[in-house]
Amino acid sequence: MTVIGFHASHEQITPRQLLHDVKHAEQAGFDAAMCSDHIAPWSDRQGESGFAWSWLGAALEATNLKLGVVNAPGQRYHPAIIAQAIATLGQMYPGRFWAALGSGENANEHITGDSWPRKEQRNARLRECVDIIRDLLAGKEVSHDGFVTVDRARLYTLPTTQPPLIAPAVSPETAGWAAEWADGLATINAEQNAVAKVIDAYRSAGGRGPVVLQVHVSYAADDERALAIAYDQWRSNVFSPPLCWDLETVEQFDEASKFVQPDDVRSSVLVSSSPAEFVDRLASYVALGVDEVYLHHVGKEQSEFLDVFGEQVLPQLREATA
Repeated sequence: MTVIGFHASHEQITPRQLLHDVKHAEQAGFDAAMCSDHIAPWSDRQGESGFAWSWLGAALEATNLKLGVVNAPGQRYHPAIIAQAIATLGQMYPGRFWAALGSGENANEHITGDSWPRKEQRNARLRECVDIIRDLLAGKEVSHDGFVTVDRARLYTLPTTQPPLIAPAVSPETAGWAAEWADGLATINAEQNAVAKVIDAYRSAGGRGPVVLQVHVSYAADDERALAIAYDQWRSNVFSPPLCWDLETVEQFDEASKFVQPDDVRSSVLVSSSPAEFVDRLASYVALGVDEVYLHHVGKEQSEFLDVFGEQVLPQLREATA
């Protein structure tokens, strides 16, 4: 059965409130949760940037949900530190934690003062980090000289069950490249044919494990309010790569989004006041071969979304995709 999860957006909501929200999500019937890992939001209107790894321990303890995080090792984070964080959560909560390891975004990584590498260099750096993290999780001592440097690192606290290391990808090229090393694929909602191509590229290259889809939604009791929420909070997130990878600051994202119109956000967000419409649109994504769907209501206030989806979307979606 398809896993239906809740996405906790640290860029929009304080960590304390997100802890309440993830507990609410479990009570509403969500199966799992995932979160972002940013040091900056994409807009001053979003306005938050809680530290994901602190929150994850609290969320895993406060719920029985499986939880995941999207992380970029190699610049802002040394891979040995990420390996230690993964190992600790994996040891404390066996079988309930996964990490998606990506090549990062300049908005988060530029804080180190290092130059922002080209995409092919970021992929090569990520590949090094994946190998380092896997070796450390296996209990090996690791030394490495390359895009990152490691000197005789070893983890002494290890998980009994290895947390999956999943590849985030929004293009068929990245999905195919990641198939060799990843334990699963994570992507985001787009036009259905585009999502299908990403999934097919991963599977055709031998990709194993689950396909995880994060879906941005905006729900309110009327369509006008749902669109207003999406436009206020998510208009700085409509830009395709490489722009969204390469902008550095909140101010740059807000400047770039000055000419985005309300209807433009529909390309990135499913906007509706109809629970039945969400069921139909989400079921069509599941039909592409998606194993886990994580719903991100792009508003700051989550309670109405969680209650309505728990009562009117999740049961019908499970029935439609059984």
